[in-house]
Amino acid sequence: MTHDERGSGRRADAATLAAREAELSRWLEFNPEPPSIACDPAAREALARMGIEVSADEEALLARYLGMLFAANERFNLTRIDAESAWSRHVVDSLTLLAPLASLEKVETGIDIGSGGGLPGIPLAITRSDIAWTLVESTAKKARFLEAVARRLGLANVSVVQERAEQAARGPLRERFDVATSRAVGALDGLARISIPFLRIGGVMLAIKGARAPEEIAAAKQDLYELHSTVAGELRTETNTIVVIEKQRKTPAKFP
Repeated sequence: MTHDERGSGRRADAATLAAREAELSRWLEFNPEPPSIACDPAAREALARMGIEVSADEEALLARYLGMLFAANERFNLTRIDAESAWSRHVVDSLTLLAPLASLEKVETGIDIGSGGGLPGIPLAITRSDIAWTLVESTAKKARFLEAVARRLGLANVSVVQERAEQAARGPLRERFDVATSRAVGALDGLARISIPFLRIGGVMLAIKGARAPEEIAAAKQDLYELHSTVAGELRTETNTIVVIEKQRKTPAKFP
């Protein structure tokens, strides 16, 4: 291949990439917007049993978010849950964090670690619009989806950081937040190492875990000690176990 042929090939590749990016940007405008996914009776009953109150306006935003999530899922790998289970498996599970959030004395800023398709970050941003939420997601397409959802739903309290949490925690976001949330992001020891550095002293980490939460807590004991943090509680709900970790002193520079 000649030099001119190589140059022509690179230009063609760049043009193709630019066309794909432009098409993705147009698609992420969600215009027309995908159909909403309405709250089903089982999810509504679960919310009532757990005392989780969602206003009509919030419910409408959550339904629109799920519509966009499953439309985007046809292009990106955002969720393995089917749309019929979306409210119960995604929204209800995410909103179990509302109770521990309400129990905290001061929550003005929150960070969602490894936000992926926006869980639990987007449902929390909708239902706790008084909190400024930062969603951290390393995958570019997922981050762009989150930005598109926040823009389309008018969520002025949401900002998106497209970066690995380990890197973001070494910048201006370090020790800045009142609360750090996470769902399905990995074992508690590693999750604590990348979450706690974002918290101010006295800040709280809320991790949605499963049935193995006690084992993960035991395995994370040494890490939490070195992170100057302690388990403040385990909240068992119908769908999960929420591990509550409080940061007691400044995070050592070696973390994350």
